[in-house]
Amino acid sequence: MKKILILGAGRSSGHLIEYLITQAHKYHWKLRVGDYSIDLAHEKIKDANNAKAFHFDAQNEGQCIREISDCDLVISMLPANMHISIAQFCIELGKNMVTASYVSDAFKSLDAPAKEKGLTILKECGLDPGIDHMSAMFVMDQIRKKGGDLTSFETFTGGLLAPTTDDNPWQYKFTWNPRNVVLAGNGTVKFIQEGRFKYIPYHRLFKRTEVIHIPEYGYFEGYANRDSLKYLEIYGLEGIRTLYRGTLRRPGFCKTWNIFVQLGATDDSYEMEGVHKMTHRQFINSFLSYNPYDSVELKLAHYMNLDRDAQEMYMLKWLGMFENEPIGLKKGTPAQILEHILKKKWTLNPDDRDMIVMWHKFEYTMNGENYVTTSHMVAEGENATNTAMAKTVGLPLGIAAKNILLGKIDAPGLIVPNVPEVYLPVLKELKKYGIRFYEEGKKITNAGSMV
Repeated sequence: MKKILILGAGRSSGHLIEYLITQAHKYHWKLRVGDYSIDLAHEKIKDANNAKAFHFDAQNEGQCIREISDCDLVISMLPANMHISIAQFCIELGKNMVTASYVSDAFKSLDAPAKEKGLTILKECGLDPGIDHMSAMFVMDQIRKKGGDLTSFETFTGGLLAPTTDDNPWQYKFTWNPRNVVLAGNGTVKFIQEGRFKYIPYHRLFKRTEVIHIPEYGYFEGYANRDSLKYLEIYGLEGIRTLYRGTLRRPGFCKTWNIFVQLGATDDSYEMEGVHKMTHRQFINSFLSYNPYDSVELKLAHYMNLDRDAQEMYMLKWLGMFENEPIGLKKGTPAQILEHILKKKWTLNPDDRDMIVMWHKFEYTMNGENYVTTSHMVAEGENATNTAMAKTVGLPLGIAAKNILLGKIDAPGLIVPNVPEVYLPVLKELKKYGIRFYEEGKKITNAGSMV
């Protein structure tokens, strides 16, 4: 009887655990779900008789060795910085591993020892990264098979609120790590546009957006992710003229978020003083010039060259940024304080429904003609527990894990889901759960119009 070890029972693990409990019943497998909070692990397995919850401490080396020794496959849903030690144990003990997080430089050194032992360490197999790799490679491989030569690839993904929520001008709440949202884009963005390397510094990032239309869901705006260039190798796109990856938000989000960036409210490099006595209003005012006669709203509008009744001012007011409400922290960096304030309005209510939107654009030449294909996917959640984020992160992991145990994926070493052996069965099964892509292809005339 095969045993699956799931480490971590947090926000994104619900659909994964539910899926594998069903598969374990079908194939007579057993699951062990470990989390530092045993109550959280029990909550996820419910009353399943083929799954057992237990307290797990990733810092306890002895427990790691015991648990990994007694399983056939490990799925790590732990924080990203804990994956490397789990992977090292897996290789040492001869176990396959699956996780959703990015391939770090440290992980690359595990490729050779994993191959030597014939083990599969599958990473980047969740949503983004994960479904983005699989859906993009599916279209790219089809284009290449018919003789097309890719000249441009753009891709955007966003986790937002479903359109049924109309009382939130941002049309956004936290559906993943809030800290990562606050710090998104820090550093320098790198991409390729028409054969030239392009760079966007952080202070200009949220002013450089693209407008994207998704059928039946309307318009979105996208800003660039940090480093698109690392996908040249993953997708086999060396020599492509345009490569751009970005994040989707609803129109108006980026202009207003840019205010926080320009103020310095997303800075995480120093701690502010007097935080224990600070209000939301004082937090904003601390970044503005002193003037005893002008209000915080007036100073901010002047600093950002906005009208007092601009949409951005309304969106900040909705967040409570001008309220005399105590922040509720004893200390913190500007980014930590901003995150704490945002959680008050951007934490999902029980009945809130989230939405995942993914959009790809491929341009290619074939037989002397120019073509463009777009592909998009929209998945909506049910509530704050059964979210689209958890579904799109967890299901690809579960399907890939099942296929490894069944011997359908036999690719030793450190891999990502960019080969047909991995992505074809995952994409096929995802359709059963309503996660499917819709494609549209057109020929581009010399004048630039589409026919």
